[in-house]
Amino acid sequence: MDLVLPCTSLYRQTPLHPPLSSPKRRALSFRFRRNTTSELQSPVTVSAATPNANPFPTIPTHKVTVHDRKQGVVHEFVVPEDQYILHTAEAQNITLPFACRHGCCTSCAVRVKSGQIRQPEALGISAELKEKGYALLCVGFPSSDVEVETQDEDEVYWLQFGRYFARGPIERDDYALELALGDE
Repeated sequence: MDLVLPCTSLYRQTPLHPPLSSPKRRALSFRFRRNTTSELQSPVTVSAATPNANPFPTIPTHKVTVHDRKQGVVHEFVVPEDQYILHTAEAQNITLPFACRHGCCTSCAVRVKSGQIRQPEALGISAELKEKGYALLCVGFPSSDVEVETQDEDEVYWLQFGRYFARGPIERDDYALELALGDE
């Protein structure tokens, strides 16, 4: 015996909410909105006083110039003041070095040549290195037009932690690595 089911659509034919066409409905929708903050804490407010005005505040933008030493190229792009530099670069299909995306390592470390970068979550570099002009792109916000130069991750790591290694940097031991891989 064959089971025959009627063919019905799984999609709702009528919209859940009618369009906001009347001025009264638009006024009601504005009345019940609250002040909110975006992901990166930029205050966003909506005012019902001028319905044709832009409901979003204008966020200042800054030109960021990145000299990528490893690739030998210079990237120039615009970043809003409330957005991470790395995220904005990626959104514009610009490839920059990174690893953790949380400000905990030194893969995206740069040396600031000019301008200011605000980086309250940069745990991967010390306050001393920040004072010397180092920043992390993954958690850095531009405060002005900025020109930076990428750094070698090991170089920045050594600047930060090298004083803790009494005999200098740890050298790679290929023989020990070969032995360790052979055990697997």
